[in-house]
Parts: sequence; structure tokens; C-alpha cells
Amino acid sequence: MKVAAIVSLLLISIIGSSCSQDKKKSHKANKKDAITATASNNASAPYDFSNPVKYDMQSDLLEISGIAFNNGDASTIYAEQDEEGKIFSFSPGDSKVNQATFGKPGDYEDVAVLNNQAAILRSDGSLFTFPLSEVESGKINSVKEFKKILPAGEYEGLHADGGKLYALCKQCAGKDHNKECNGYIFDVAGDGNVTKSGNFTIDVQKIAALIGKSKLKFHPSALAKNPLTKQWYVLSSVNKLIVVLDAQWNVLQAYPISGKTFLQPEGMAFDSNGNLYISNEGDKITAGNILMFKPKT
Repeated sequence: MKVAAIVSLLLISIIGSSCSQDKKKSHKANKKDAITATASNNASAPYDFSNPVKYDMQSDLLEISGIAFNNGDASTIYAEQDEEGKIFSFSPGDSKVNQATFGKPGDYEDVAVLNNQAAILRSDGSLFTFPLSEVESGKINSVKEFKKILPAGEYEGLHADGGKLYALCKQCAGKDHNKECNGYIFDVAGDGNVTKSGNFTIDVQKIAALIGKSKLKFHPSALAKNPLTKQWYVLSSVNKLIVVLDAQWNVLQAYPISGKTFLQPEGMAFDSNGNLYISNEGDKITAGNILMFKPKT
């Protein structure tokens, strides 16, 4: 091989190596910037997501999926798990858990309470309502089913506020979850009848930008409204994120959460004092739990 050719190859090799090192340095720098931004975001969060009060669940609620309060009354938590058609009620930290059956086994994802009615969301977009008084008596006889009242997709989040139900799609057919996430609003009458009344969208690209990513496929698990600030909180178990939005669904902030603290976060609720509760499904080793976070002072 001629000397000129050898020199040329050596130069190409040196330049390529230099470029590769520059890319690695750039990647590390971007990653470091993202970690710094995340730490800064969480430091300014209204809750310390690393310091909860923990309530372990009984074996019946190993796969606790959704939680709710009645008008923010923290004395009773209503919950369901994603395999059996049962609703549970109990006081935080109490070993006694009351339960009542409302339907057949199925993939139930969230619960809400409003207008003296309990509402349950099934993953296929079906809603079930029944009187709260029947839940408390232990016998549910007046169930109304609204089969697939939501558009085709997979649903996990349900919340009651101001006499309305808000349902959030985890994965909807024909929707690009890299760009936006869709939600739907329903009116609930005193007799449990449900009628559609509106919809809303969440800007996923704004969430991605806040956590330093160019792209994010957002799959929310739960939503709840802070009664003190009137801001919406959206939880994503898949993305390990809590997103805060204003009353008009504009994204304000996003907080990454740790898998060590949040094993599989699926449910979210606020009490009337603004304390935030997040439920986690358990596994063979760890019990299901509810984590309670007090606002920072």
C-alpha cells in the first residue's frame, strides 16, 4: 500500500474516533443536563415524592388499581382492584376492609364518587354506577352499566369533580400518543345515569420538553384535581411521571418519580386538605400500598 493511502486511512480513523468521542461526550452532557433539570424540577415540586406516609394493603388489594374519596373526606378510602368486580372501603391505616360485589370479574381500572353514586371504569371504556349507600350496606343491587360508552381504546383514569366524571385514555385507537392524550367528560345524575358532555386534550410534546426528551409516548394511569390549587395531576405508571396541569389542561410541570418508591402506581386522589394519595399494585414480594404525601410547607 502506498504511503499516501496509509496516511489517508489513518486520518479517517482519527477523525472518526474523534467524532465518536464528541458524540459520547455530547450524549453524556445531555443526559447530565436532563438529570440536573429533573432534580431541579422535583426540588421545586409541591410534594416530596421521596417521603411518603405508607399504608400497606391486605391481600385482597394486592392489585389495587384505583382510589377515591367522597368529597375529599379522608376518613374513608374507596378502592377497587383490576381483577374482581368488587369495591372496597376502609379508613387509612385500618386493617378492617369492607367490600361489596358490583359485577363479574374483569379488568377494572379506577373508581370515583359523586352525587351519592360510585362509578367504576373498566379498561374497555365501559362505566358502571351504583348508589354509595349500597356500597356502605355491603349489598349492591342497583348497578347501571354503560357498555363501551367511551371511544375504542384502553382506559385507566377516572375522576369526579363538580358533578362530572373525567376519563383519560391510556391508549386510544387512531390517536398519536407522541403528540396528545385524549380525555372525555360526562355528567352523572343522582340516579346514576351518565351522559357525555365534553372532551379535552393534553399536549404530550410539552411534557416531553419539560423532562428533556425530544419524544415521549405518554400512557396515563390516573388523574385527580387538587382541591386547593384547582390544578390537575396526571399519573403515568409506564412513564414514571406525575404531570401538573392548570384548570384548562395546559401542561405546567412534569415530575419524574422513582420506581423504588412507586412499584406500580395506578391510582390517585386528593383529600380536602390537599394531601395526595397514590396507590401501587404489589407483587409476590411486596404488598399493594397507598402512599400519602403532605404538601410542602
